[in-house]
Amino acid sequence: MMKKNNLNIEIWKYLIIFSILILVFLWTFQVLFLNKYYRWEKRKDLYEVADKISKSKSIDKLKYIINNAAYNKNICVEITDTTSSIYSSKYKSTGCLTGEELQVDYKSDFILSNNNSTTYEIINPRYKNKTLVYALKLNNTNKNLYAFVNTSLEPIDSTVLILKNQLIYVTIIVLILSFVVAYFISRHISRPIVKINKAARSLANKEYNINFSHSKIEEIDELATTLNYAKEELEKTDELRRDLMANVSHDLKTPLTMIKAYAEMSRDLCGNDKQKRDKNMNIIIEEVDRLTILVNDILTLSKVQSNIEALEYQEFDLVELINNILKRYNILIEKENYKFIFKNKKPIMINADKIKLEQVIYNLINNAINYTGDDKKVTIKIKNIDGNIKVEIIDTGKGIDDKDIPYIWDKYYKNKKKHKRNLIGTGLGLSIVKSILELHNYEYGVNSIKDKGTTFYFIIKKN
Repeated sequence: MMKKNNLNIEIWKYLIIFSILILVFLWTFQVLFLNKYYRWEKRKDLYEVADKISKSKSIDKLKYIINNAAYNKNICVEITDTTSSIYSSKYKSTGCLTGEELQVDYKSDFILSNNNSTTYEIINPRYKNKTLVYALKLNNTNKNLYAFVNTSLEPIDSTVLILKNQLIYVTIIVLILSFVVAYFISRHISRPIVKINKAARSLANKEYNINFSHSKIEEIDELATTLNYAKEELEKTDELRRDLMANVSHDLKTPLTMIKAYAEMSRDLCGNDKQKRDKNMNIIIEEVDRLTILVNDILTLSKVQSNIEALEYQEFDLVELINNILKRYNILIEKENYKFIFKNKKPIMINADKIKLEQVIYNLINNAINYTGDDKKVTIKIKNIDGNIKVEIIDTGKGIDDKDIPYIWDKYYKNKKKHKRNLIGTGLGLSIVKSILELHNYEYGVNSIKDKGTTFYFIIKKN
């Protein structure tokens, strides 16, 4: 396997490489290309002055351009005709070719060539230095005039040598500083990441008392915030998992114990007492039914959450569906005086998975039955909200604390963590409701007022 460096070394390495690249850039342009750049700048200055001269219409303006160029850019200009000098710049910089150099071959060569412009690089006969000359024919006057714009090419070899020596020291200093600065920068950046990594390892071992510390780096702060949130959610999930295991074990153990006890009683004590034996058998059947409901709810929740069963949409009457569900509770109306209030009469056609939506409404009504008040009243309402259908199931119980509302959809979540065997259901009902509604992409929620009751709702989107 390829050997990996830690973050500290990687940051340090790239900062050093960056410093070296900067130094290479300096050496390249300050030493190797300095001479070429110098000549390019000189040529550019000559061409700019020559362009202004060629466009000048008056002699006064021409003189101003010539003297301004000589003063500001060390450029000498001479205007001649075919035989003699007409005008030259007043300011004479070192290396200028003017006046006494009239007979130098380049002038007669250009005049005889009939070219509009030519560039020469010659040796100044007076100063023995290289001089760059740009010769051009002036077409903006009535006379045959010529302009010779020239500037001295100063030798820069000594300058380059000085720069080389200077860059050697600069390189050494910059490399030393880069090593030191890169070390501290890498330590500054990597330290919070190393701490986060260490905390994450502890989190993997289910140590939830850790905290992912923040730093002065925005991205690391965002990572720490995300991991702190993940830690809290994992802690809740782990706690719910333990509760689920305990509660499912409780719900399985109790009926199994009762089944075994009543089966033994039927075998050992009832003898030929048919009435007593039938009573014991009925209890066994009830507990088996409870076990069946529990197992079915667990299987349903597992299927819905894993999307094993796709939704089967069909059009049906929501009012009729609710009325059919309410018929199942006739025994509670007759024996325990429960009141179910549902006033909608007109058909409301919707398009959804009828079986799964039936389970949603059934589970929400079961939940309302378990937690409604002493009046034993459960209300079902259907409202039209902006063209969508809102279904509400309302109880008159003690309500839910605001801090508990975000968790009521979790499996086996109970107020104050007190699990009990429900009158109806298994404790998985709201988790199944949540999964089915999210599968339909329906909005859902709960509104609760302490000591006045709770309203569970979901909104069916009209297609």
